[in-house]
Amino acid sequence: MRKKKNDLNHSTSHTLKSWYGLSLRLIFEGIFIGIFVGLLIVFFRFSIDKISQYSSIAYSFIPGRLWLIPIIFIVLIGIAILIGFIIKIEPMVRGSGIPQVEGVLQRKLSMSWWRVILGKIVGGILAIGLGLSLGREGPSVQIGAAVGQGYNRIFKRLKTEESFHITSGASAGLAAAFNAPLSGVIFALEEVHKSFSPLILLSAVSASITADFISVKFFGLNPIFTFKEISALPLNYYYYLLIIGIFIGLFGVFFNFMLLKTKDFYVKLKIIPVQLRPVIPFIIAGILSIFYPQVLGSGNKLITSLTENNFAIRAVVILLIVKFIFTIISYGSGVPGGIFLPLLVIGAIFGSLFGTLVTNMFNIDSVYINNFIILSMAGYFAAIIRAPITGIVLITEMTGSFKHLLPLSIVVFTAYIIANLTGSEPIYESLLKRSLANEEYYDFKVSSKTKIMLEVPVVIGSKLDNQLIKDIFWPEGCLMISIRRGSEEKIPRGNTRIYPGDCLIVLVTEDIVHIVKENLSELSGHDHITTYYHNDLFLRKVPIYIKKLFLKALKRNPNTKNKLKK
Repeated sequence: MRKKKNDLNHSTSHTLKSWYGLSLRLIFEGIFIGIFVGLLIVFFRFSIDKISQYSSIAYSFIPGRLWLIPIIFIVLIGIAILIGFIIKIEPMVRGSGIPQVEGVLQRKLSMSWWRVILGKIVGGILAIGLGLSLGREGPSVQIGAAVGQGYNRIFKRLKTEESFHITSGASAGLAAAFNAPLSGVIFALEEVHKSFSPLILLSAVSASITADFISVKFFGLNPIFTFKEISALPLNYYYYLLIIGIFIGLFGVFFNFMLLKTKDFYVKLKIIPVQLRPVIPFIIAGILSIFYPQVLGSGNKLITSLTENNFAIRAVVILLIVKFIFTIISYGSGVPGGIFLPLLVIGAIFGSLFGTLVTNMFNIDSVYINNFIILSMAGYFAAIIRAPITGIVLITEMTGSFKHLLPLSIVVFTAYIIANLTGSEPIYESLLKRSLANEEYYDFKVSSKTKIMLEVPVVIGSKLDNQLIKDIFWPEGCLMISIRRGSEEKIPRGNTRIYPGDCLIVLVTEDIVHIVKENLSELSGHDHITTYYHNDLFLRKVPIYIKKLFLKALKRNPNTKNKLKK
């Protein structure tokens, strides 16, 4: 009896009924998810801060008490093995977690929400708190996404709605991690989904604002980075923006290249099993705690130090090299932790170096070094992540200033264009491909009875642009049920013409959703397309009259409606 009830809940008619009228429900569900995500991330941030304080105190004792060194290393190795055990039994908690979230939303990866929450919180607190060069934002995004999935599973919501819950949780996680609600929303649209959807916007906004409110109640309204009064960069210095944008774009490509090579290096170390790989960065962290403790941890204090003190060029170069190497070694090991904060720190160091060189060589006032630090942070983010709008909004929210919005945009888009021209892939896309190639991740279960709704935006110049529905060869197994054009909802017919900006609402079964989604993406031009699937294997022309019969039967004929439920 239960089986029949579950089948009924995922039937075509029930899916369609739940789809219409979804907007208002997503707002309240987003608030509910945002509350739990906010509380979890507050605990996550608070625990990291406390562990970081205690570890810093312990490291500071080493110079005067050499007998502490073996004890410190034994503790670090023990914790590294514990974290290795966590990532061994639950591979989805490795790294930042953002590529895994994208894989889950693309229905290519499976995630056990409660295992991810536990593993990510424990592993992230220990790894980041004890000084590895990792950030809290990636784990926060994945923890939030897992909360969204848990809400969907506990309250037995439709699979159609699961992507919205996961996205709202991910947005809330980023918002609570950085006190940046707008960045959480933009990140969901620009990076996670790579398209605009009103439903995603509603759920992400409600969850992000709620989680940010909870975070602010605990940590206050102060931005993450506190800069002194920053003077506006004169217009006659704007050509420096193009120069730093070019260099920071190339430097971002180099970071992606080295990070992937480091991960390859870990894989080639076959004598070291997965559960022992975290030992390497932890031992390095122990060594750095003795000789160069400035590079330990995410680096918030390091950015503050750069803005308040004048460093010699040699000191900045050494700082840049050590922080860069330590970051890729930490992240490459698979330890739970993100790269947002470390890459922002590396970008800030690069900006400090560039600003110092420019002021020394061209007699520019040193007051503008802080401008170059902020600009370089955003440019480096855009070059690595390839989410320029998120980078602009994130740095603006984290610094609490809109004064540098125009130069920020110039640097960000220059770095973004340079990185794209090199042919380098965005880091999260590269990491997702590696995750999909790992057999440990292939446990995704699908059903031919579960119905999934897809929103497919149409891009200018795509294969659907200005075409009649009857002239398009649609992927087999999909059924277009609606076209959203602005605030208007259209029923698709054979002679209906598709225009750029339209959003196609498509119904598909879960077992073929990833194939249909990739081919609809190729037709609509709204996403990066892989050519792994061959169109001639599953493309056919869907008869338009089936859609008309389907809609009429669903609305008027009870007998046909009952058949659809089965």
